[in-house]
Amino acid sequence: MPEWVTYDSRDGGFGAAAPHEPFKEGMAVFIQTEETPNPATVKFLPGCEVAGATTADFPEPESAGRSPLAERLFTIDGITGVFLGADFVTVTKAEDKEWYLLKPAVLGVIMEHFTAGRPVLLSDVAEAAENVSEEDSEVVAQIKELLDTRVRPAVAQDGGDIVFQGFEGGVVFLHMQGACAGCPSSTATLKMGIENMLRHYIPEVLEVRAVT
Repeated sequence: MPEWVTYDSRDGGFGAAAPHEPFKEGMAVFIQTEETPNPATVKFLPGCEVAGATTADFPEPESAGRSPLAERLFTIDGITGVFLGADFVTVTKAEDKEWYLLKPAVLGVIMEHFTAGRPVLLSDVAEAAENVSEEDSEVVAQIKELLDTRVRPAVAQDGGDIVFQGFEGGVVFLHMQGACAGCPSSTATLKMGIENMLRHYIPEVLEVRAVT
């Protein structure tokens, strides 16, 4: 079940709350937290746009230089990954840490970041969303279209993303991000779900493989 938590920017306090409209500076603001299929990852929804039309994956602190928000989250001891979606942030913890200890710190960083009006991604280095290019072959264009319309929206609900990396010799290569990375059920999703769908609609696809 989703959990609603309120963060009052006036006194920094937390407590239970009902859903609320997108927050305004100086008012009590609300964040929804959701469990994901990956027990090491929790999805945080601040009630406003996060990465917008793009996504950004930061699997380690060294990769977070283009996101002030991710950099702040990595300062919390025990945080090992950050993924930014359209309207959510997924955060991954180390195996030896507990969410009931980490959640207050993560909530505080996210809410303070947005109430202060800081950028989520630095505009001069933000990556563009994956889309169909005029240089793509017909098969690749079909693969991307199916991923964008049938796969990625569903995966985003679980706090992750699946990004097309290439197509060669009948094999589709995909990169799993956010809650999908390291998820116990990701292999089943890749093979039984995505692979079966792509093979059904596109005869040229023989297999789907995950790449890091």
